[in-house]
Amino acid sequence: MLRTRLITGTLLVAALVALLWADGAAGRAVDAEGALARALGGTDGVVIVPFALCLLAPLLGIELARLLRGAGVDAPTWLTVLAALAGAASVRAAPALGPGTAAATVAIAAWATLSAALVVHSRGQRIAGVAAATGGTLLAFVYVGMMVGTWLLVRCDVGPWVMAGAVLTVKASDIGAYAAGMSFGRHKMIPWLSPAKSWEGLAGGIALAAAVGGAMAWWSAGLPDPRDHVPVALGAATGAVLGLVGPFGDLVESLLKRGAGVKDSGSVLPGMGGVFDVLDSPLMAGPVVWLALQVR
Repeated sequence: MLRTRLITGTLLVAALVALLWADGAAGRAVDAEGALARALGGTDGVVIVPFALCLLAPLLGIELARLLRGAGVDAPTWLTVLAALAGAASVRAAPALGPGTAAATVAIAAWATLSAALVVHSRGQRIAGVAAATGGTLLAFVYVGMMVGTWLLVRCDVGPWVMAGAVLTVKASDIGAYAAGMSFGRHKMIPWLSPAKSWEGLAGGIALAAAVGGAMAWWSAGLPDPRDHVPVALGAATGAVLGLVGPFGDLVESLLKRGAGVKDSGSVLPGMGGVFDVLDSPLMAGPVVWLALQVR
């Protein structure tokens, strides 16, 4: 199992590096005045946006629908995936729209998702379970769609390598929490939800994430694009916050998996489970990273 996880993890890192390199290269090659740049609101995300909308969000939507059905909630896969796509696309559309129009676009997308969910889940003159099923659809809109969309907004503010540094900082909290928990963990944090998590592990995760965040910010000073420069103090402070948000995202997925009575969200990644099992902590961290970039 460990060997499989190491192989899968190595391939995922290689795929991420290739994706970000391709995104940066494609952005430099795209005509800044062309139709594609106007549609995206710039030349950023030429590769990442299609990847997120055509592959990542649908996979997460499929896994979320499976988890919801496991918990007894009516969650048609097609509707859950559409809700996730609506959330991601409406948030990512912001750079190409004015502030008022962007807010209205997200609100209209949420309204359309809510309306569609109510119609679909009440078909056949059914009343029982409609509220829970509609809530599940809106969960896909926010939890998958808007969180993915926020990471796409991060890409609009910084280059692909700073975005990779932010993801690495979030995952560092997982590594630090695991190492500290295994070495010093004595006091369980939430035993009824995640028996392996301890307060000592949480502290270790925050410490390592702060250190990695500061190191990534220091490294960013050498990048050629000035918008990629992040102050070291801000990087460390953001890392510390991500050390809290990352475990929260992990606990959110644990809540869904326990409700569904499953160990993993899926089986698409050998040795690691599903896409949710890998992205549970980074997924909820997007808004924190975006906010940090606004206060530079």
